[in-house]
Amino acid sequence: MKNIMYNKIVIITDLGGSMKNYSRQREAILLALRQTKTHPTASMIYETVRKQLPNISLGTVYRNLSALSEAGEILSIEVGDGYEHFDGDISPHAHLHCRKCKSLTDAPFSSEYLREVTVRHGFSPETASCVVYGVCKNCLKNEIGGN
Repeated sequence: MKNIMYNKIVIITDLGGSMKNYSRQREAILLALRQTKTHPTASMIYETVRKQLPNISLGTVYRNLSALSEAGEILSIEVGDGYEHFDGDISPHAHLHCRKCKSLTDAPFSSEYLREVTVRHGFSPETASCVVYGVCKNCLKNEIGGN
């Protein structure tokens, strides 16, 4: 194990595991995702990371996001808006996607339900993602206030 100090946050990486291809760029991308509650696209992450690493390319961001997602370090979320969104929180939780304002918000997910379903099917879960589509409370309030 190796402790890496970056922006006063300690990230522990196992160089024999999923982070064996450690790079400063990959660490900056992972840190950017873990420091936000939004669900940014690759372009948004690129704009954030580029402030610290001006020479990073969009292609490097895409490659690292793909590797981090494949390694289970981040979640890749498709909600049907034409963009791939990313989440640094890999704990089981749901996402609420507003069809009006396009927001994507985290919501609690019942671990008991997940456990019941996976046991019933003899499945060993690593993480879970659920997307619920609808209208957020702010958009509903605006609809009611606009009438």
